[in-house]
Formats: sequence, structure tokens, C-alpha cells
Amino acid sequence: MAEEAPTGGERTEDPSAKRREDFRKKGQVAQSKEVQTAAIFSIGLLFWLFYLPRFWDSLTTLVASIWQSSGDFLGTPAATYSLSIHLTREMGILLAPLFLLILIIGFFSSFFQFGWLLTGVPLLPDFSKLDPIAGMGRIFSKRAIVESFKSIAKVTLIGWVASTTVIDRFNEALILVDTSTTAIMIFLARTTGLILAKISAILILLAFIDFLYVRWEMEQKLKMTKQEQKEEFKESEGDPHVRAQIRALQQQMARNRMMSEVPRADAVITNPTHLAVAIQYDPATMVAPVVVAKGADYVAMRIREIARENNVPLIENPPVARLLHKLDLGAPIPEEMFKAVAEILAHIYSLKGTKKQ
Repeated sequence: MAEEAPTGGERTEDPSAKRREDFRKKGQVAQSKEVQTAAIFSIGLLFWLFYLPRFWDSLTTLVASIWQSSGDFLGTPAATYSLSIHLTREMGILLAPLFLLILIIGFFSSFFQFGWLLTGVPLLPDFSKLDPIAGMGRIFSKRAIVESFKSIAKVTLIGWVASTTVIDRFNEALILVDTSTTAIMIFLARTTGLILAKISAILILLAFIDFLYVRWEMEQKLKMTKQEQKEEFKESEGDPHVRAQIRALQQQMARNRMMSEVPRADAVITNPTHLAVAIQYDPATMVAPVVVAKGADYVAMRIREIARENNVPLIENPPVARLLHKLDLGAPIPEEMFKAVAEILAHIYSLKGTKKQ
């Protein structure tokens, strides 16, 4: 996991989802190699204990067959090559289950730590690592010191457990001098198994501690400075000035569309100068009059100007104007306002000398 130089102050802010995803795309995830080592060693040891009898029987049969045919062995280059191929193939078949198990354990021990991840970024050449000064910094970095301490602690613990186990069973080993070879082999196998079991327990304990430390270390690395948060927000949401300009442009376009509806309005109801609301009603297509334009102050003044230019009646009615101004554009007027608006429209139709059906 690559180190990042702090920019813009201390890393005190929780990481965003985008930052986590960016790190993940680069292959920078919380991964403990100790977990992989402990899993491969422990599960591999259990598998070997069950597989060993079959492996030993197959190996014995292979050696016996070679020994029986040794009298017919010619010793020529071709015969030696053929024997080598045969031994390699047979040993490969015997060891294949163990190698396959190691590959599966290695995959799942990583998968359970950080999930499915396929990226080639860590494989790309990083020429900054050729810098000797930066290289010296990495050698004496906090992470390098921690890794060295973990390695020393692991070797020390394993060596101590192995030596104490052997010392504890030393007196028992002395009385094996007068016993059979089988008893000696059984003693050695049991002692070796006990040492390996203790080593497995140590590796599992170290893996658990290292996993917690690696997760904590990654969380610290993922944390952001306030400046990084601001820069990420700008990248994801856009520059505030640009967004303000876009919003203003959108509002202007919406206002222009709204103003284009004023000439087709049946009336503009005013407050008289502060508010202006244009309404339209077509009995053939509408169940009730609708608000086609509205505005306050400057926008209200423009609505009145367009209405005058297109001979749209201006009706001064502050209470109705205030209520209509609260409605959304294109919204039909509520039932409780039918009477007031109907009176206004009836007055306008009477002035025009026409009546809409």
C-alpha cells in the first residue's frame, strides 16, 4: 500500500465513499499477509495429516516399482530422461492436491479480507520508487519498522515454542535408546506434530492481531484533510461558481418559457405592483383555470408589460393574487377559489363582449 503525503493539514475527516473506491481501484486495500500465512500453514497441516497415509502408501509403491525394475535399467541418456519424466509426473500427481489446496486457501484468505478485486494498477511501473532518497525513507519508515518488528516477534515466538517443546520432551527421548525404531519414529512424529500445532496457534494469534492493525492502519490512511474534502466535493459536484451559473441559466430559460405564455393568458391578476399572476382557461381542454405565469417585483413588472403589449386584461385583486402566487406553474386553481376567479373571468368576457363556452 503506497504512502501518501498529507496535504492541507492533518487527516482528521472520515473518508468518503469515493476515496475508498479510488484506493480500491489502485489495489490499496487492507490485506494482512499474516492471515494468508496462518491459513495456508494451519489448513495445509490438517490436510497433510489426513493425506499423509495415502501419500506414504503411493510413494512406497512408486519406490518399490522403481527398485524392482532397477535390474532392467540400461543407464542410457534416453532411459534416464524417461525415468526422470516418470518420477516428475508421479510426484506431481501425488503433490497436486496439496498445491491445489494452497492455491485455493491463498485466494479465499484474500477474498474474505477485501472481497473480489481485479486490478492491474499495482503491476504498473512506478519510477518514483527508483529515487534513492525516497527509497531510504521507505526503509526507515514507520511501516518498515512495524514489519521488521512483526518478523522478529514471529521468529522469536516460533523458536521459543519449538525449543521449549523439545526441552520438555528431552528426558523422554533419552529412554528411547533401548526401544525399537518404530517407537522412535512415533515419538518423533508426535513431537513434530505438537511443535507444528503450537506454531499454527501462534500464527493464527499473530494473524488476528495483524489483521486488526492493518484495518486500523488503512482507516488512518483513508482519512482526509479538510482541503481534500473540499477538492473532492468540487470534482464530484462541480465548481460552485459554475453550478451557480448553470442554475441561473436554467432559471432564465424557465422564465423565458413562462413569459411566452403570457400573451395567451385570459387575465393577469396583480397585487397591484408587487405580484402578478397570469391565468388561462379553455373550457374544452381544462377542468379549471390554470396558472401559466407568475412572479414578484421585476418579474411581475415584465409580466404586466407583456400583458399590456398583447392586450391581456390586468385585474387588480391583491387577495386573489397572493393566493394564486402560491400555486405551481401549470397547476389548476383550487376549488375554493373557483368563485373569485370565475367572477374575474366573467367580468373580462363582458368587457370583451364575448362569452367562452
